[in-house]
Amino acid sequence: MDAADPAAVPTAPPFSRELLFQRCLWCGTPAYRRSFCRACGSRAFGRERSRGVGVVVRRNGHPQHNTWYVAMDEGFNLLCQVTGTAPVVMAVGARVTVVRAVGPLDQGLPVVERADPLRSVEEARGRPGAPTRLYPRWMIREEGA
Repeated sequence: MDAADPAAVPTAPPFSRELLFQRCLWCGTPAYRRSFCRACGSRAFGRERSRGVGVVVRRNGHPQHNTWYVAMDEGFNLLCQVTGTAPVVMAVGARVTVVRAVGPLDQGLPVVERADPLRSVEEARGRPGAPTRLYPRWMIREEGA
């Protein structure tokens, strides 16, 4: 892909599931919304599409905002808002997937949700392949709630 050709740069419509990130053209370091490479200082970036899968690293700010730092599988970190799960249920190390990404120049945070759905203790009893993490029913946010 030629960085000088604007037609060759992938674009994502605002509020899609496609998450775009930058990769330094000099050293190959991945980044998200940076003006220069944190490894070599270059300002030359190419855009790539992320698979949209990552791991929760740590909480950011107050629990009611439900914002977390996520380490994406491609090697960059970003601040995300988690949806579909109460803040007390989300834990460091949980796998998440992108539900809504923001456009490359738009404001806001990408939105992610847990990749492995939560199941209550009552649902998992007696079932083969029961999940390793079990939660009481009161900790699980119901669909549409």
